[in-house]
Amino acid sequence: MMNRLEKTDIQLAEMSLRIALEKGADMARVSLSKSIMDLVGTLNGEVDKVTHNLSMSINIYLFVNQRFGSFSTNRLSPEELESFIIKALDIVRNVEPDSCRQLPDPSRTAQDAQSGLELDLYDERYESIEEEERIKTALKTSVFAQTEGTQEWSLISEEIEYSDSLTDTLTLDTNGLICRHTETSFDFYACMTIQDKNGNKYSGYWWDSTPCLDKLDISSCVPTALRKAIEQIGPKSIDGGKYTMVISNECSAKVVSPLLNALNGYSIQQNNSFLMDSLGKRMFPEGLTITDNCRARGQGGCRLFDSEGVSTKEDSIIEKGVVKKYFINTYMAGKLNMDPTIEDATRPCVLPFPEKGASLPLIMEKCSEGILVTGFNGGNSNSVTGDFSYGIEGFLFREGKIVHPVREMLVTGNFLRLWSNLIAAGDDYRRGTQKQVPTLAFKDVDFSA
Repeated sequence: MMNRLEKTDIQLAEMSLRIALEKGADMARVSLSKSIMDLVGTLNGEVDKVTHNLSMSINIYLFVNQRFGSFSTNRLSPEELESFIIKALDIVRNVEPDSCRQLPDPSRTAQDAQSGLELDLYDERYESIEEEERIKTALKTSVFAQTEGTQEWSLISEEIEYSDSLTDTLTLDTNGLICRHTETSFDFYACMTIQDKNGNKYSGYWWDSTPCLDKLDISSCVPTALRKAIEQIGPKSIDGGKYTMVISNECSAKVVSPLLNALNGYSIQQNNSFLMDSLGKRMFPEGLTITDNCRARGQGGCRLFDSEGVSTKEDSIIEKGVVKKYFINTYMAGKLNMDPTIEDATRPCVLPFPEKGASLPLIMEKCSEGILVTGFNGGNSNSVTGDFSYGIEGFLFREGKIVHPVREMLVTGNFLRLWSNLIAAGDDYRRGTQKQVPTLAFKDVDFSA
């Protein structure tokens, strides 16, 4: 069975471009996407759900007399597509003109993404996986029937999910763009819920994800999830105040994402960014460098092009505290009268500081005492000022060792002030995450009970 886009699918995308031009478009872009996902879920050692999802759709971007519209459909017969495009063009002709709506210059678009396989993100073994194998994979790590618990806790539920998926995307435009991206993903997830002797319930989870089946680590997910649940037993309240905050690599992207969002052209254009007018300026400490590792072969989430077909580039986003890049697509470039870059960070990576080789235990030892944050619960942040307030879960630690879990605490502050107090960034990135953010440590962070 062929799961990738076939020749007839590609011809359909090419036909859509021709129809758009024949019916009056000045320019057009189409993106044809096919995605397949199979999932097996178990509950307490028994199969709970089996799902299969298949979707294929086409996005059509039309430019008519400086007017623009984007449309999507999953009705992909030639006759229905032609009718759909004609109606879409009628709609576009009635919107307000905007001279900033353009296709990207062909010199900026990717020329090295013709087959979709250039980044080694497609595992051919995906084609041969059968449902029985998926069920076996989901069941074989279950420990529900073998886990007796202790006087301190008992296991009350075990949830496991195995899934595999394929995405195949083809992007064409009337300037001659041809870009394709094909990626498989294999994912394993476990969530364990326990109950202590007083009836309090605690849950822990762990997961792994990789484009290559033989690199999927399923053996550690269940024991790690169980350990993380057990570690939460006996939380205690502590006084609010200023503490050193260590954020584990499970959730450290929470304090990086707002920086990337603030560098987006839409946020800049709408004056909705705490990093307005920051390009080329030192806004962060010298220890902060974030690069875009967008072309790393075999690493999930990497891409050779963005949704416009613009070629990605491995370079610095923030370099030694200096803002080096805004994310400016073709439209925002016209609005802001700036040079276009790329629409977003593809695979941002926070580099180690102050040296390589640091992991969570080493960073905790260096910090000696503080609060280890292992999860964020709710809260919000202000994109204009950079102020934030998040609920946290985690642990008090002293002399580099965990003392006990903490409960009902908030961390508050401002992202610029937070990052100015950066102590360390590890290099213990979690595989399978699109944002490669390691363990982070900050001094003098405000916590309230």
